[in-house]
Amino acid sequence: MHCIKKLTEDIFWIGASDRRLAKFENAFPIPRGVSYNSYFINDEKTVLLDTVDKAVGTRFFENLECVLQGRVLDYLVINHMEPDHCATLGELVLRHPEVKIVVNPKILVMIKQFFDFDIDTRVVIVNEGDTLCTGRHTLSFYMAPMVHWPEVMVTYDALEKVLFSADAFGTFGAMNGNIFADELDFEADWLPDARRYYSNIVGKYGVQVQTFLGKTAKLDIKVLCPLHGPVWRQNINWYVEKYQRWAAWEPEEKGVIIPYASIYGNTATAAEILASLLADRGVRNIHMYDVSSTHPSYIVADSFRFSHIVLASSTYNGGIFSAMETLLLAFKAHNLQNRTVAIIENGSWAAQSGKLMREIVSSMKNMTIIENTVSLKSSLKSDQLSELETLADAICESMK
Repeated sequence: MHCIKKLTEDIFWIGASDRRLAKFENAFPIPRGVSYNSYFINDEKTVLLDTVDKAVGTRFFENLECVLQGRVLDYLVINHMEPDHCATLGELVLRHPEVKIVVNPKILVMIKQFFDFDIDTRVVIVNEGDTLCTGRHTLSFYMAPMVHWPEVMVTYDALEKVLFSADAFGTFGAMNGNIFADELDFEADWLPDARRYYSNIVGKYGVQVQTFLGKTAKLDIKVLCPLHGPVWRQNINWYVEKYQRWAAWEPEEKGVIIPYASIYGNTATAAEILASLLADRGVRNIHMYDVSSTHPSYIVADSFRFSHIVLASSTYNGGIFSAMETLLLAFKAHNLQNRTVAIIENGSWAAQSGKLMREIVSSMKNMTIIENTVSLKSSLKSDQLSELETLADAICESMK
């Protein structure tokens, strides 16, 4: 049995979805699963673009044999060597020993790191701007290093104006029959996972993503085919604009996220009161998270979305509460910048978390720290409400 989708006259989606995987890259929760996209061009020469993870290998090979219809597989183009797209490469070569494998030099090195089969006799090396004619179609190749591995490239089909974009423009989430973004309510149902995918998987490499977007801006793209998530054939510029903002670490909108680390609830109370004060002052986008129960990837995603961050943390063992420290290091690891940050600290005998959080934030690029730090001793007292009001005023003033 097979499950394939026709994208254009000659191009087919032959991927598959995995709803059993709990964590992507064994790190990021994916409650909606994930898709592994592979594409096939039916031309005078047959072309496969990328393979899939082993978890969906059976379905993938059924799909491939269906579209081949007994023909020889002439070319495999590898845009990205990460195992979720290449784990089935060894089996593919056993099934189709005649295939020529189209790669750039860095991908060739990685193939030899992951596999032991003879690659040298079947490899076709391409570099920036090189082309491959398969009959009606001419494929051109553009290097996209660090989007998000150093070997990544993308492939452009000039005939049907299709960009096979590797992990760029990908998103978490399994496909549910409809594979085109215009068949879905993408903004409501998929954008949060697209943002979480970008910010956590690619987000560190915004400079390289901007370079990649500069290259692809020169191409006439009618269909956008990422390796994860829906295929785009309408309103592509809307999604590209999101990438441009994320890559420049520009907030999508004004708003405040309040991640808090609270041991017995007192720091959480202060955070709740601050949120209420902000709401009273007209702030509409306010999002709160208990860092002990919310995976950092969700908070990182919203840090790419919103303009302001309030860090509220208890002091623990003379340092930052561990879950908050993990979050801050995730912010720093993903090169988060151009944000305004406020701080609430708590400590029963030595409140140190505010000073330490400030040090981490200060080491990040273009971060504005509001000076009105609120320092609690065990719990918020009524005479400190004015400090939270002052902090709320300062946050609102900085949002103008």
